[in-house]
Amino acid sequence: MNNKNAMLILFFVMFLVMVGFGIIIPVLPFYAEELGASPTELGLLMSVYSIMQLVFSPIWGKVSDRIGRKPVLLLGITGLALSFYLMAIADSIWMLFAARIIGGILSSANMPTSMAYVADITTPENRGKGMGIIGAAVGLGFVFGPAIGGIFSKNSLSLPFYLAAASSIITLILIVLFLKESSTAESRLENAKKETSMWKAFSGSLSILFILQLFISLSLSGLEATFAYFAAKKAGMDSTEMGYVFMIMGLAGAFVQGGMMGKLTKKYGEGPVIQGGIIISAIGFALILLIDDFITAAIFLTIFGIGNGVIRPSISSLLTKQSNTGHGSATGLLSSFDSFGRIAGPVLGGWLFTLSIGLPYIIGTVLSLLALVLYRVYVTKDSKQAETA
Repeated sequence: MNNKNAMLILFFVMFLVMVGFGIIIPVLPFYAEELGASPTELGLLMSVYSIMQLVFSPIWGKVSDRIGRKPVLLLGITGLALSFYLMAIADSIWMLFAARIIGGILSSANMPTSMAYVADITTPENRGKGMGIIGAAVGLGFVFGPAIGGIFSKNSLSLPFYLAAASSIITLILIVLFLKESSTAESRLENAKKETSMWKAFSGSLSILFILQLFISLSLSGLEATFAYFAAKKAGMDSTEMGYVFMIMGLAGAFVQGGMMGKLTKKYGEGPVIQGGIIISAIGFALILLIDDFITAAIFLTIFGIGNGVIRPSISSLLTKQSNTGHGSATGLLSSFDSFGRIAGPVLGGWLFTLSIGLPYIIGTVLSLLALVLYRVYVTKDSKQAETA
């Protein structure tokens, strides 16, 4: 199997993974409420998954360096299928919590291992394109998944969870039959001999890229948690219009990641693409304060989404090129920082919103500008390290 076919299969794998994950997003709050969850328990239910990802993503990334990408992906998607099935048959809150914890622990293997797989099979000049394709798969999955979940939840609140489990099983079969191992026996043996900390990737100028990703994730998740309330107050938008806005943003982001990332990183390199993405997302954040109807909401959020969408794939590409640890260790630690942002972001965004409805977007703009400063610090430190090497 050539690398082009491997990328195509990996695209469908991550697309189906995110479709399954997206299916349950609009349904889980109502499902938990039906089982008697309080608002506090619902909040904990949503965050416990990200907490497990925060802890276990770097572990699975390192494991994939030692035993290979395919077995870790199989384990991660098996965990996802199991968690969806447990949620489908849940008859109490504790079962939902158990399912979310199991799903968080095992499925935290999927993203870092997929990015490490891309790093294994791509040349340095095509690395950005490969990471962008994975980003596009994730974005498209989040576009179609919630729509599917919303449609089928009208018949039964448990049905979307069965559909999500079925999607994961299909993904599992796809990997077993068609996806070949990407790491070599030599690289796995070499990684197995190394007794290094998971934090080894967090060293030198590269440590700045992890913190930069944390800022980006923090601001994005804060926006996601509050935008529906903000748009309803500022522009009188309902849930249907909100769904269309996020769909437009997702499709635009997927188009840029899947269709333009390769060309941009080949022509300019990952660093300038990161910088450009931060600038565009900061502009989008600031413009969100000015929305007054559906059209302006769609345009301004899409500007933000396009800028934000190219940052994570470019950082992943840069890390796997420059880090002296295994690809899985680097991408696993990056996923952990991303998860930390997704845990703290909604809490911070919600608190800021209670102070002033525009404050999450002002702070989001500030965080984006701080990320830009961090990137310039990274460039300075990286050039100094190159001179002394």
